[in-house]
Amino acid sequence: MSDHFTRVLSRPEFIALVAALMAVNALAIDVMLPALPYMGEALGISSENERQFVVTAYMLGMGIAVLAFGPLTDRFGRRAPLLIGVGIYVIAAIAGAFAPSFTTLLVLRFIQGMGAASVRVIAQAVVRDRYSGREMAEVMSLTFMVFMAIPIIAPGIGQILLLTGPWQSIFFFMGGLALALWVWTYMRLPETLPLSQRRPLSVSGIIDNFRLVFTNRVAISYGLAGMFLFGALFGFITSSQQIYVDIYGLGVYFPVAFAAMAGLMSISSFTNSRVVRRFGMRRLSHGAMLVFTFFSGIWLVLALNDLMPLWLFFSLLAIIMFSFGWASSNMNSLSMEPLGKVAGTAASVFGFIQTVGGALIGSLTGQLFNGTTIPTAAGYFLTGALALVFILIAENGRLFGVGDYSKPDAKAATDGN
Repeated sequence: MSDHFTRVLSRPEFIALVAALMAVNALAIDVMLPALPYMGEALGISSENERQFVVTAYMLGMGIAVLAFGPLTDRFGRRAPLLIGVGIYVIAAIAGAFAPSFTTLLVLRFIQGMGAASVRVIAQAVVRDRYSGREMAEVMSLTFMVFMAIPIIAPGIGQILLLTGPWQSIFFFMGGLALALWVWTYMRLPETLPLSQRRPLSVSGIIDNFRLVFTNRVAISYGLAGMFLFGALFGFITSSQQIYVDIYGLGVYFPVAFAAMAGLMSISSFTNSRVVRRFGMRRLSHGAMLVFTFFSGIWLVLALNDLMPLWLFFSLLAIIMFSFGWASSNMNSLSMEPLGKVAGTAASVFGFIQTVGGALIGSLTGQLFNGTTIPTAAGYFLTGALALVFILIAENGRLFGVGDYSKPDAKAATDGN
């Protein structure tokens, strides 16, 4: 590693950089939403539901590639795989602007997602390298708060780009921003995984790493709970343009409504960071999941009875998405907490499970869109209930425990502080 640059990051800069890296994923999804009709028209796709594959292809590419980045980052460290992955993202994003067909665009989006897999894995791994326990949950919440600022502004950015240029300008914007983050990472992010803690890149070593992840009941159960939670979110994202524009007629104000929801999730993550040290990850995430599922059930009942005006839809969704912010950041921390020695592999496994599983669940929900909010409400309620089942499995049938994991590797996890 070159010593030409100063790489002693303050805590705020570390959080900002990790959040910015994570945000390229949200950007690659949310900035596209206002452009879906234009891309579909330009590339000969008339079906509204088929246009959702622009989002799904990206998610599948990211979800599959995370399995490779986990062992690579545990063997070679965090910096090199991250820089290579972001570089792939940049190239694929810019190439997307020149896609001659919808099929080519989907392939490039898949490759772009594969590059983004490095961010999905390594952003969590570097946080786990430096922090553990409730401090890790606090940092993860602050990271999510900054990360959620992107969905607040991304659809608006997409709308502005469409007003000032063709849909291809969105791909140039994504590529340019990711290139700037590549430079920031290269200049400022230190290697957080010491040579002494790197895992062998061999078949037996990789199998052993994956065995450690899959045999930890608490970690894998929280990872699966997170998959269902993100499946609900992806289902809403893929259908959001149709819900806000086709059902409620918001037109060009769709980005405003979308930003309001993202803003609530950002506020939720911030408040979680303020209270998690006092109340603990379990109490907050378990309570949030109960609220999430209960109000999703109310939404489903009202939608089935055709009682879903915009104000009521927005109110229920606000409560649900606020709960999502508390649940997601804490459950991510709970899944990573016991696996500090194989943080890269753990992040890759959970990234695969949550991204591919969540994308497939969300895609199914999106493809069931029928001009009402019923499929989305059903998706939220069912995924919330299944997430609660896996939380109960993780906790031996009990909710609201107050203790954190015993951490034999806590010292190694915090050496980077």
